[in-house]
Amino acid sequence: MIKPLQQDDALLAEVTAVRAQAPERLNLWWLGQSGFLVAYAGELMVFDPYLSDALTHKYAATDKPHVRLTERVVDPSRLTGVSLVTSTHTHTDHLDAETLVPLLRASPGARLVLPAANEAFAKKRLGEASAGALLPIAPGERRDVGPFSVETVPAAHEEVSPEFVGFLVRAGPYCLYHSGDTLRYPGMAELLRPRAIDVALLPINGRAPERRVAGNLDGPEAAQLAHDIGARWVVPCHYELFAFNTASPAPFVATCARLGQPCVVLRAGERWQL
Repeated sequence: MIKPLQQDDALLAEVTAVRAQAPERLNLWWLGQSGFLVAYAGELMVFDPYLSDALTHKYAATDKPHVRLTERVVDPSRLTGVSLVTSTHTHTDHLDAETLVPLLRASPGARLVLPAANEAFAKKRLGEASAGALLPIAPGERRDVGPFSVETVPAAHEEVSPEFVGFLVRAGPYCLYHSGDTLRYPGMAELLRPRAIDVALLPINGRAPERRVAGNLDGPEAAQLAHDIGARWVVPCHYELFAFNTASPAPFVATCARLGQPCVVLRAGERWQL
């Protein structure tokens, strides 16, 4: 099993130090799959965390086992001081009760931003933990939580739907784009290019019908999209978690090099400072 660069105590110690020492800089840690921890202005936010074995247990006795490849980066019950959490859609690796319930209890002031179309589903899945925590956002709306300003953009997890979104998050001078699970759709680059995106967080696991799961961008497609939207940097995600649904980042890196697109490939638990 892949060992994260940092886990639990080491990761949390670094987060604490960074919040105190460099609050004006944007710092980002990959939590595995599509999850990222972001620190800015002394505040924390988390994109789409999956920090449990819920899917491994759910599919253990089926013909689609979710065999974990990378150890968990951090216990979600230890993520204190989080202001904002996102969920781009309702698939369990993006809206996981076993992650979000303990996280919301550890950070009782946190707000969970999600598409308005998914509010009822999230209330049912998260139960009492959702009370006062959900911050639904409709297309065209913007939500402000601490230093973070959030709006949605469409995503196409096979097809464009109100239940699938990406998030644009502004933190001071920085703009982050987390695409959620998506393929490229007509007009996507034209929609995103004017947003002056500093960091694009894009999936690279691709689309394989034999997996029997909705597909995503593959590595070269993610690199091309980042280039076409003018992202200053692109970071790949959605790989190295489940054995049946992963990909090597090598084709992504090669395409970025060919296009002259700056990229950063992180190990689970690794920090990058913009």
